[in-house]
Amino acid sequence: MLQKCEGIVVRTSDYGESNKIVTIFSREFGKFAVMANGAKKANSRLSAVSQLFTYAHFLFHKGSGMGSLQQGDLVASQRGIKEDLFKTAYASYMVELLDKAVEDRQTDPFLFELLVQCLSYINEGHDEEVICYIFEMKLLPVYGVQPILNACAHCGETEGNFSFSIRENGLLCHRCAHMDNYRLAISAKTVRLLRLFFYLDLNRLGNISLQQETKNEIRQVIRTYYDEFVGVFIKSRSFLDQMDKMRDMLKVNDKDQN
Repeated sequence: MLQKCEGIVVRTSDYGESNKIVTIFSREFGKFAVMANGAKKANSRLSAVSQLFTYAHFLFHKGSGMGSLQQGDLVASQRGIKEDLFKTAYASYMVELLDKAVEDRQTDPFLFELLVQCLSYINEGHDEEVICYIFEMKLLPVYGVQPILNACAHCGETEGNFSFSIRENGLLCHRCAHMDNYRLAISAKTVRLLRLFFYLDLNRLGNISLQQETKNEIRQVIRTYYDEFVGVFIKSRSFLDQMDKMRDMLKVNDKDQN
């Protein structure tokens, strides 16, 4: 039976000399894998639509086992991502994070739109670090966890100077700071941005330009939170961390030269 869907390629793996197993996250059917016969051949009509991050309308044959990809009508190849090593690293991390979060055939139109929007923003030139942090924050409820960001996690106060406590699952005001000696010191701007990233309607996203120090604080909070409460192994994260270190070093060198 032939079926059609709108989807994004979130994982690929080689199968034999010329074939690929392509995992698609779709609006209609959730996440599923199909065999793309001959997709590794340069002249294959499936070559372009079976690449990671590709956004397309897919036609596939659904059988009793794994289906087979018949054709794809390209919506966006995400060329801007694929031609930039940093954008590729962040996008790879994002799709793997989503892949780990959703079960096969689990439909989630909101999550599909989130992925479409985030990859589109990165492809169009928005800051891939910022888009990734927004994506990570919005994916937390999918993993079944949610930090307390609108008040102190211990006393409920909404005013004060805040740090972030993994132990208390959220913000700690200065009055309750003694509750966690290992709390993460963050600026008031980082507090506002963590809230914004979690609650923001992406359709209202403008150009967000952040200093590296603020980015580093946000990254530390989010990645530490994921390590403690989510605990999934993301293969692409180690490469992303190396890329972040490389970029930080390049920025330091540029600053020293200037």
